[in-house]
Amino acid sequence: MDAGKETEKSPNQKRTTVERASDRELVITRTINGAARLVFEAWTKAELFGKWWIPKSFGLTLISCEMDVRAGGSYRLVIRAGDREPMAFHGKYLEVTPYSRLVWTNDEGEGEGPVTTVTLEERGGTTLQVLHELYPSKEALDAAMSSGEKSGMAETFDQLDLLLTAPGAVRHA
Repeated sequence: MDAGKETEKSPNQKRTTVERASDRELVITRTINGAARLVFEAWTKAELFGKWWIPKSFGLTLISCEMDVRAGGSYRLVIRAGDREPMAFHGKYLEVTPYSRLVWTNDEGEGEGPVTTVTLEERGGTTLQVLHELYPSKEALDAAMSSGEKSGMAETFDQLDLLLTAPGAVRHA
């Protein structure tokens, strides 16, 4: 196995691949059970996004989710861990191509944050989802990796799969 690549297996044996593509780039790949249109809606509709984005095992609560999904639009997520102070995450959408591509900034914290790109490629009822994060420096990516913030991606994408395969959950969205 490549030293920069790891595969997380979830209980239902789906594969989420996390690969450090360079000093500043992280690529997370997963085939999702659902058409690209449905996966895109799960990424862009606040009422759906809030149902799958935060790994349940982390014990976090999504307090609010605001999304203005258009080029130049913004998002803001407020999350709480137990009785701690809420944490806000926010940024701007740079590109929005329905059913195939989203690009946004991650503006919380000090200095420049990573830019995230999600691409969706439909493949016969499933969708290849590639999440690419470009960090401003090697040190910023090192910090994100050592903090454990990427450790729940397999669980997150399991939750997305469950949302999309639950009877009637998103089919009529």
